[in-house]
Amino acid sequence: MKKLSSKIYFAIIMAFLYLPIIYLIAYSFNDGKTSVWKGFTFKWYEALFNDAQIMGSLYNTLLVAILASVISTILGTLAAIGIYNFKGGVRSAIQNVSNIPIINPEIVTGVSLMLLFTFAGVMMGFEMGFWTVLLAHIGFCTPYVILNVTPRLKQMDSSLYEAALDLGCSPMQAFFKVVLHELLPGIFSGFLISFTYSLDDFVITYFTRGSRFQTLPIQIYTMTHQRINPKANALSALMFVIVIAILLTSNFVSARRDKEEAR
Repeated sequence: MKKLSSKIYFAIIMAFLYLPIIYLIAYSFNDGKTSVWKGFTFKWYEALFNDAQIMGSLYNTLLVAILASVISTILGTLAAIGIYNFKGGVRSAIQNVSNIPIINPEIVTGVSLMLLFTFAGVMMGFEMGFWTVLLAHIGFCTPYVILNVTPRLKQMDSSLYEAALDLGCSPMQAFFKVVLHELLPGIFSGFLISFTYSLDDFVITYFTRGSRFQTLPIQIYTMTHQRINPKANALSALMFVIVIAILLTSNFVSARRDKEEAR
């Protein structure tokens, strides 16, 4: 009886989480504009790809997400290594400070960055746009990379680096061939999390984008101000499929790496 109740509870939770998404995906193929089913069609996907404004927003979103995730992965990895080399209370203090952007509400981060960029823009003569959004995304993605790389550093045997030096490697060769190889799972996880968060971010982007730069979450929000456009359903369905594909790829790579390490 206990197992049955736990299964029912699990089914209810899954239904609550995923039924709205299934409903959205199903109605992205609806021939009508209302919630009444009027036949199967791909016309909203065709209209979506023919919409220059949405495609421009998609390009901006992907560009920012890719650049922010790559740069934050590099900075976060180097920062994690630097923090790990500190000792005692200094390391703990720096780790706690690096976790603040994760715990901090997004609206506080967004408003703070908006004020900073506005002040800097007045002093240096620039407007908020692509570069301010990119800097903001790098800022909130980097702590997630640190959070993923640090546990791998703690698990790594420090004698491996010293052994590589004893066997003739230069410090740079030992870093890339030994340390970086050991950290790859954490680096890859940090990259995926950074990419996903950057792709999905609305609040911080909204406050730091200025008046001209548009990303996909902002575009969808603008579309919902009026009657729901079926193109928003198609767009949301595609974004969900992309996130699922990234998640499956991450799990596949992790499972494959675990098998190789088990051998």
